[in-house]
Amino acid sequence: MFVSDRMQAVQPPVIPIVGKLIRDHPGTISLGQGVVHYGPPQQAFERVTGFLENPQNKYDAVDGTHELRLALGKKLRDENGIGTGNGNRVFVTAGANMGFMNAVYAVADPGDEIIILKPYYFNHEMAICMANAKPVAVETDEKYLPDLEAIEKAITSRTRAVVTISPNNPTGVVYDESILRALNTLCRDRGIYHIHDEAYEYFTYEGAEHFSPGCIKGSSDHTISLFSFSKAYGFASWRIGFMVLPERLFVPVQKAQDTILICPSLISQAAAAGALEAGSAYCAPYVREMSGVRRLVLHELERIGNVCSIPPSKGAFYFLLHLDTSMDPMDLVAQLVKEYGVAAIPGTTFGMERGCYLRISYGALEKETVAQGIGRLVEGISNILRR
Repeated sequence: MFVSDRMQAVQPPVIPIVGKLIRDHPGTISLGQGVVHYGPPQQAFERVTGFLENPQNKYDAVDGTHELRLALGKKLRDENGIGTGNGNRVFVTAGANMGFMNAVYAVADPGDEIIILKPYYFNHEMAICMANAKPVAVETDEKYLPDLEAIEKAITSRTRAVVTISPNNPTGVVYDESILRALNTLCRDRGIYHIHDEAYEYFTYEGAEHFSPGCIKGSSDHTISLFSFSKAYGFASWRIGFMVLPERLFVPVQKAQDTILICPSLISQAAAAGALEAGSAYCAPYVREMSGVRRLVLHELERIGNVCSIPPSKGAFYFLLHLDTSMDPMDLVAQLVKEYGVAAIPGTTFGMERGCYLRISYGALEKETVAQGIGRLVEGISNILRR
């Protein structure tokens, strides 16, 4: 029986592959999946209780409940400087991944090009391929920052958007405001969209500051901003995100989401409204805690500094390690799991085909477990690369 060529061309999702390795080797500490170790605030559960007392069992608006969209509009104005209703709209999604898929369907036809920056977030590359568009991967500089000249050279008559992520997955790098402003202006001048993923907006360290290009004056006509509750509010399994999009894209995005989802889960939207009552202050102590864990991880990685380099990163909860070896990164991941009981994600899934890269996450585990996992990772890399 026939299997779609389009889907066979999409890379396999790496998290389930590494997840099976972990399940096959009980006791493995995972430094792989990008989630936080804490759950939603109490206000979210209170809203769930209220919903269950008076449940709504019918579909609601495709773009989200009126209550949640109002609360998101306030959050965007107060925290991101993004006004809504004057040429743009807030649209609730089932996570930022769905927001990105919606955006791709809305702006690109088969064969059109969307620029992504290497190393890229693998689900972005997968989504573009699934839509029969073409991902154009552009190299970043030695610090994993956007190379504006390289991006401009990559723009063709088929280019429809440039994608940025800050704080970045998989590198943890935070893009300076000046870089995002320049890139947003480039997109405006070339008549293409700037799709900016801000899922890690609260996770910055050492004085780094998050910037939303959607706040730039005159940017609402060509900027698509993606946000998520998964990280800051411990909402990964609740699947709630949101996007800010130009008015002209509202109907195309509505068509995409109505077809795939109909509407985001109402009980999850109720919980999200409760999370917004708690606000970003709920996330703040966890970010401070992660800052300490981050320093611990960097200190441990110094022990293998002779074979491992890490460009500076001050955001999210990732490091992208570049290892001085010709070893296949997936083979290295498998050995680390089987022999040392620790898992990471191979850099090949982020488009890093040349060289051996591993992404590690320090967000999903308590400090003591992260310390144990990093210890195993450092020991394993040291011993394996000496063979």
